[in-house]
Amino acid sequence: MRGARRRTMRALAREFREQPTMIVTRVFPMVRRTLMAAVAAGVIAVEPVPVLAQPEGFQGPASVADLAEGLLAAVVNISTSQKSSSGGSPGVVPPPELPEGSPFQDFFDEFFSEREGQGPRSPRRVQSLGSGFVIDAEQGVVVTNNHVIADADEIEVNFSDGSKLPAELIGTDPKTDLAVLKIDPSRKQLTDVKFGNSDDIRIGDWVMAIGNPFGLGGSVSVGIVSARDRDINSGPYDDFIQTDAAINRGNSGGPLFNMKGEVIGINTAIISPSGGSIGIGFSIPSQLAVSVIEQLREFGETRRGWLGVRIQPVTPDIAESLGMDGERGALVAGVIKGGPVDGGVIEPGDVIIQFDGKPVRNMRDLPRAVAESPVGKEVEVVVIRKGEEMTLQVTLGRLEDGERLASAEEEGATTDEGEEEGGEPSTATVLGMTVAELDDALRAEFEISEGVSGAVVTEVGEDSASADKGIVPGDVIVEIGQESVSSPKDVTDRIARLREQGRKNALLMLSSKTGELRFVTVRMD
Repeated sequence: MRGARRRTMRALAREFREQPTMIVTRVFPMVRRTLMAAVAAGVIAVEPVPVLAQPEGFQGPASVADLAEGLLAAVVNISTSQKSSSGGSPGVVPPPELPEGSPFQDFFDEFFSEREGQGPRSPRRVQSLGSGFVIDAEQGVVVTNNHVIADADEIEVNFSDGSKLPAELIGTDPKTDLAVLKIDPSRKQLTDVKFGNSDDIRIGDWVMAIGNPFGLGGSVSVGIVSARDRDINSGPYDDFIQTDAAINRGNSGGPLFNMKGEVIGINTAIISPSGGSIGIGFSIPSQLAVSVIEQLREFGETRRGWLGVRIQPVTPDIAESLGMDGERGALVAGVIKGGPVDGGVIEPGDVIIQFDGKPVRNMRDLPRAVAESPVGKEVEVVVIRKGEEMTLQVTLGRLEDGERLASAEEEGATTDEGEEEGGEPSTATVLGMTVAELDDALRAEFEISEGVSGAVVTEVGEDSASADKGIVPGDVIVEIGQESVSSPKDVTDRIARLREQGRKNALLMLSSKTGELRFVTVRMD
């Protein structure tokens, strides 16, 4: 009998190795008794599961009930409505207005799309739902996301006790996806919450989200800070807190609390293939949001500082080309005409490594630091220029004015349409491309603006290092290794000197036909 049991167990083990899923679903019922008997007889040895020792003092939140109870009254649901031209045909019952993300949405969409006629459509009102929170009970100030109230004709704030108040829009900032609303504080006793310092949180800290997911107001979820400084390419100032606290559709604009009950984030986005939480949510850090909210309250708009430069990342190749000890800072690719540093204070090719006492670790750090600075403030900017560190004094302009200047500069770019015949320009082939002197004929052929000067690229080898870096005919080489070039001979001489210095890459400043500058590094192997 014992030998038969052993043979049965060996057969099961072999089948499990070959088809592990099937063994669970197909044979478990018929071998249950055999397995139990085998364990009892000592045929199968059950190894103990190792238990990992927790660090001394480790303890998750036993309960957040008291914390949540004190915060729920300050968190509100935001309901908006706006006119839509997708109303139903005359005589046809319109589909019901369901909360965003309702599980019945697909069913009703399919049902009513089949019934809908082909007649003329009449406008109807649609609703959307989000979250928000009160930050000033005396003034009736509510914060939410810009995308929650965008294009709304009416905004209503719904409280946890079922009461409702209409809201007035004070101001919005699409760049950070923030909006500030105002309600009448005389009509209701309000409870507010305070902002904490998001810079103090650490990865692994416990956090709590309260909001209105799928129209279910007053929902509480708890998790940890999964990561910081996340860039999800949603705007120029991305610096999100990532959390695994459940955030779903409808949570947008709601607060993310630390365990002191302070708002350290404003929930704004999730990554999800299904539309539901998979534990990857993003919140705007309070240290970024507070200054924006203060400006919106005071001015109804943002008033950010502006340096007036175009920047790009310092890659390892660029750092090596500039003789830097590592990739850090923001590389100045161009200067806006009429901006704060126009006139040579900061030059293309400078690497900004410090702004107003704050280190610039990478390109993303600079726009945030400048935007958080007051308009008109005089600041110190530390740059690396041709291998030397320099400290410059700059008075900041206003970003909103700068955006208009930059737009006008792009629209005002003109091209030389002259038809003059010129002599055959001299050319040179280097780094897989052909360069020529920029004469009137080539300027007209490639539609290059009058103010652009340098050596023009006329051909690029298909499999060359230059092609790999995105260089195309019509690009103009302005500098190589931070030295100006204006002819094919300048280009070849400069490349030769870099090779003599043992450089592996050549740093090229290129101009587009409209005058926009950028830097690329090209291998010289």
